[in-house]
Amino acid sequence: METAFLLAGKIAELTLIVLMGFTLVKLKLLKSEQSYPLSVIALYLISPSVMLHAFQTDYSPEIADGLWLSLKLAVLFHIVLILLGRLLKALFRLDALEQAAMVYTNSGNLIIPLVAAIFGPKMVIYTSGFIIVQMFLFWTHLRILLCGSGKLSWKTVLTNINILAMLAGAAMFVLHIKLPAAIDGALATVGSMIGPVAMLVAGMLIASLPLKSIALSGRIYLIALLRLAVIPLLLLLLLKAGGFADGSELHSTVVLISFLAAISPAAATVTQMALVYGQNADKASAIYGVTTLLCVITMPLMIALYQWIM
Repeated sequence: METAFLLAGKIAELTLIVLMGFTLVKLKLLKSEQSYPLSVIALYLISPSVMLHAFQTDYSPEIADGLWLSLKLAVLFHIVLILLGRLLKALFRLDALEQAAMVYTNSGNLIIPLVAAIFGPKMVIYTSGFIIVQMFLFWTHLRILLCGSGKLSWKTVLTNINILAMLAGAAMFVLHIKLPAAIDGALATVGSMIGPVAMLVAGMLIASLPLKSIALSGRIYLIALLRLAVIPLLLLLLLKAGGFADGSELHSTVVLISFLAAISPAAATVTQMALVYGQNADKASAIYGVTTLLCVITMPLMIALYQWIM
């Protein structure tokens, strides 16, 4: 239960940052559309910095095993999430943004600061498996969802700075290559902004939405229910049936971190990419905003349930 309480407190902190961004727009100090440069910074500067810094750790067989487990769980979870997204699309007639909310979670913006606060900074590396898989899918599967299959260019994917940062970081970890302290320090400082910047962008976009209609929108709450309750419960059953949490303390912690990443609210990156690619960023923001606010309640409950069942 202690983990659940720590989680609730940290999520509450990040939610307050959403309200700060919201307040800046409501006070007319900024406009919602001025969140676009922040979205570009988050996608093309902060995210790559997180990836590169995450792998700047001393190599050991134990860490390598934990990373390999993290990667395997990430692949499994995303296969299940994509399949669930297609199933739920058929059952509830989800559009592209709603389907994306079923698959993609706020695993970078939210989970990195949560894991650092709850398990300690050294455990952040075990978020990289989920983030790496999701980041690759952001620029392939998600891009297809938002732009159509004809818009996918493998050259664009393979030359994307986020994918390159992922590959470079993994290569440096395996080859025991360390960046100069000043460079790694700069990456760490920039990467630490991933949570606050994403939350500010969300708050600024939410400020432009008709909040009354959102509050009365059953559709938004249906999406939130699927994302925050139905999918986490199905994943929990999968973990229990497969005995994934059995093993060493590190093994169990990596499974818990991966589960935490998979039950997060809808990804801020969906909102950012909707903005960049000219999709309905308002709707994406509404889904992100409502799921982020409600996750203050649902995520601690799911973690408490996880610890009780597992």
